[in-house]
Amino acid sequence: MRAIVCGAGIAGLALARQLDTAGVEVVVIERSPGPHPSGYMIDFFGPGYDAAEAMGVLPRIQQLGYRVDELAYCDDTGRRRAGLKYSEFARAAGGRVVSIMRPDLEQALISDVDVRYGRRLTAIDNRADGVTVTLDNGETLTADLLAGCDGIHSATRALTFGPERDHVHYLGFHTAAYTFDDPVAHAEVAGRFCMTDTLHHTLGFYGLRDGRVAVFAVHPADDPTRPADVRAALRDEYGDLGWIAPRALAACPPSGEVYYDQVAQAIVPAWSSSRVVLLGDSAYAVSLLAGQGASLAVAGASVLARELTSRASIDAAFLGYEQTLRPLVTATQDRARRGTRWFVPRTPAQRWLRRTVLRGAGLPFADRLLANAVIGKATAL
Repeated sequence: MRAIVCGAGIAGLALARQLDTAGVEVVVIERSPGPHPSGYMIDFFGPGYDAAEAMGVLPRIQQLGYRVDELAYCDDTGRRRAGLKYSEFARAAGGRVVSIMRPDLEQALISDVDVRYGRRLTAIDNRADGVTVTLDNGETLTADLLAGCDGIHSATRALTFGPERDHVHYLGFHTAAYTFDDPVAHAEVAGRFCMTDTLHHTLGFYGLRDGRVAVFAVHPADDPTRPADVRAALRDEYGDLGWIAPRALAACPPSGEVYYDQVAQAIVPAWSSSRVVLLGDSAYAVSLLAGQGASLAVAGASVLARELTSRASIDAAFLGYEQTLRPLVTATQDRARRGTRWFVPRTPAQRWLRRTVLRGAGLPFADRLLANAVIGKATAL
């Protein structure tokens, strides 16, 4: 069997690694000139954690991960208003959680497969007996299947299933992430994941092991379109915040060095067509509000690889993959849509409720409630 994987992100690298291990010939196409340099911190847990352990990459993920003592919501003076000890969160996840930067997770998943950076898909000939893709340099590749792992703005999905507007559902927020050097800010947040205890928009900060501070931002926006000047837009949106926010905004790099995108979900009626299948955010982006996009990407790659190497036909493998994973994806997407008021509260009452819930997280049975609200029910895939 020969497979083409479009996208060298978490989903694509996880799938390529597992197919290669099973003896499948794999070529990965990635439009970026090299490994992705930017991204934000994620908590990696759930079915993806289990899949990573089965793949043998969990020790490397743990090595690249960060020790975080707590999630702290701080006001404009830096005073902690509410928070959650990470030991409580870890207990809710059965101890099976690691905090890691997205680029580091990708680094842990890289294998010896053929990755062709700086190349884009321009055409797909999708047939019942195979698939041929054309790249932007005119090269053509033919394989038994094409896996579209190229994210929320997937070219594979657009070329096979139709325009993005039919499959991407905007949730009303923009998000951004970048890093900056500032010893003072680093000392303030070291060992913690600090969030602004603010209404309508949120900044998060955490210190990296090389001395940099990572920032991520979430705020509501009526229009999903990326602003022309990202740095100016962030300074305008968050310019009223105090504590270390002014230092972070002053150090914001130029627009081209900032990760910036809409917060959205991908909802695709069917994840496969003939010999093309979608995986990860291209098929089922759950949004950062769900906190499980990376986990579902790795878990989905594991399920798809298992189906492809055990079923009698590719059609049966695609069907088994979707039937296994879609119920979990649907539940996670629903939970994310319900959770927007927790992530970015719009009223003082919503903020007060978030503080109250976090303060009670260490009480008896509260960890079970936390697991159901944030992590969801344990699911074997």
